[in-house]
Amino acid sequence: MYTEFFQLREMPFSITPDPAYLYLSSRHQEALGHLLYGTGQYGGFVQLTGEVGTGKTTIIRSLLEQRLPEVDVAVIHNPRQSEHEFVHSLCDELGVAYPREQPSLKTLVDALNTHLLKTHAAGRRTVLIIDEAQNLQPGVLEQVRLLTNLETAKEKLLRIMLIGQPELSVLLARPELRQLASRITARYHLTALTEAETAEYILHRLRVAGAQSAIFELSALARVHRHTQGNPRLINVVCDRALMGAYGRHARRITPAIVDQATREVMGDHPLLFDPRADHRWRTIERVWLLLLVISIGVFAYSYWWPRAQQIPSTAEPAHPPVAVAADSPADTTDEVPVFVPADDAPKDSPALQRAALPVSSVADLPRTIQPLPMTLLRLARLWNARLPKTDTEGFCGALQKQGLECYRSNGAWDDLLKMNRPAILTLDLREAGQHYFLLESMGSQYAIVDTALGPMRLPLEQLRPLWTGEFLLLWRRQTHALKLDASANAADIAWLHEQLVDLGYITDARAPRQLTPALQNAVRRLQGDRGLATDGIAGVRTLIELGDDVAETPKLSVDLP
Repeated sequence: MYTEFFQLREMPFSITPDPAYLYLSSRHQEALGHLLYGTGQYGGFVQLTGEVGTGKTTIIRSLLEQRLPEVDVAVIHNPRQSEHEFVHSLCDELGVAYPREQPSLKTLVDALNTHLLKTHAAGRRTVLIIDEAQNLQPGVLEQVRLLTNLETAKEKLLRIMLIGQPELSVLLARPELRQLASRITARYHLTALTEAETAEYILHRLRVAGAQSAIFELSALARVHRHTQGNPRLINVVCDRALMGAYGRHARRITPAIVDQATREVMGDHPLLFDPRADHRWRTIERVWLLLLVISIGVFAYSYWWPRAQQIPSTAEPAHPPVAVAADSPADTTDEVPVFVPADDAPKDSPALQRAALPVSSVADLPRTIQPLPMTLLRLARLWNARLPKTDTEGFCGALQKQGLECYRSNGAWDDLLKMNRPAILTLDLREAGQHYFLLESMGSQYAIVDTALGPMRLPLEQLRPLWTGEFLLLWRRQTHALKLDASANAADIAWLHEQLVDLGYITDARAPRQLTPALQNAVRRLQGDRGLATDGIAGVRTLIELGDDVAETPKLSVDLP
């Protein structure tokens, strides 16, 4: 399969909802925020709608992954049920105790009410999520309304979320359901992705799957958006087929032509599945063809009948026979690539070589490649093989500390970055676009690789340097208990410091002291002097970063970029 060819851990564009691949556009964040609000103390009745494939079910799964404290959740995926079956399913989801011998609807509702009161008394909240709610029968919706009557003097016992397609809004607009509609406290409609978000979405999924280099050309990303109109499910289908097509052609980069072919293969004769405006275009095309047909018939009739009506003998010289002229065949507008199956021993370029082969871009392109800071931070963490939890109350750096990584924020010059030799997030001043964060992934003598929303870009250092404000953030792997090894450092930290200095040749005595000795301080000073640091003899953060240069799996900033 193409996963090995593109050096991916797994298929990045599976249509099965997976919260690990959840891309939170601004609208997805708002939608998730509405659902989280619905689980809170004052949450009541929430409605979330969106077209097929916009990510509603994935957001539900992401909500369930939150593992919210003191919240019990029941999810009904198949709402095509009668009132009795619906309440029966709800009781089963919540583990409600009720008589098993053909319980009546009243028996089930009474048992549910008792369960909710006990849950509330225990300090817990209960949430009901109904997926595909546009399929609910009016009678079931009325039963849902009656369930919202279960309440205490201060709050609802059952919080309800209706998730469905736009038809749900039409259903709730019926006059007989006005009482139910009036109880909805929050509504949100999830729309498709913009062109920039489509590119971010594709690159996000590729990175989660382990991509180490740009696979889609920038123009190919724009072509995917044009064909899919930003619908995530359709994006997945087209991109998966494009990867398969590129694999079959042994093409390392996906071009617009490959995307076009992939779209034709998965779309078939149903353009409306991919483009809501296609109906209008096809009607226009049909009118044009009809007009051309009428004109062609007229021309044929004229050429056939007019000469017959004008058969007059002529004394003119016979015309010269027509001369055959070989005309150049028009160039094919589609980039055709010979199709063949790649050999198993096809060479695989390393990520560094793939980045070095990137075309040189200009910093003028950076304003249209800005990505949110959380995405940039996530990319930096992945360079260190670190994982960030989906919910983190301690922030980015706090989450990484649990994995032995520390953040280092500072201001400096290019020489400082080269000395520390680690990928860093830089603050760049893009003039009219303002200040934004970009990940400096690697750097050579003339060029740098900067990670952007549209993938890695190879930029000239002479263009990049003037944009940098001097502010940066990088990661380093902590090996000691303390962040400053002075006279108060414990014996284990001193032993580690001694071992590093022995390995670097600054100390010859293999016996490790239990505290910071003058000899150890002098060795630290010599190291600091050699590395261009302040020679205070105390191993602070900068010194510890230098000592950790040879730690395994430490990503390096300096690479050989032609």
